[in-house]
Amino acid sequence: QVQLVESGGGLAQAGGSLRLSCAASATDDTVIEDMGYYRQAPGKDREFVTLISRDDYIVYADSVKGRFTISRDNAKSTVFLDLNDLNTEDTAVYLCTAVHFADGLKITTWGQGAQVTVSS
Repeated sequence: QVQLVESGGGLAQAGGSLRLSCAASATDDTVIEDMGYYRQAPGKDREFVTLISRDDYIVYADSVKGRFTISRDNAKSTVFLDLNDLNTEDTAVYLCTAVHFADGLKITTWGQGAQVTVSS
């Protein structure tokens, strides 16, 4: 079983920066594979933001490419998301995700969410 604890986020002005962190804890010999973030703004569908694999293969949504940077500390099963050059459209709850496999099944765990609010 995997549990995620998110931290960071908060309020920033347009053009500013914030950092999110997500720490994964797992039982037994569970191996955390991909980790990443989705976000959900009020009244909108949840959308993919970024992911990073265990060997640092990274994917970004076009909307954040060049502004957001994800990194990972495998020893601590923690990911960091640096949000730069923020704009009001980045306002959302950011949800951390972690993937592991159990009995051949891909299981995605979701964090509790971190609020990011960008003011103009």
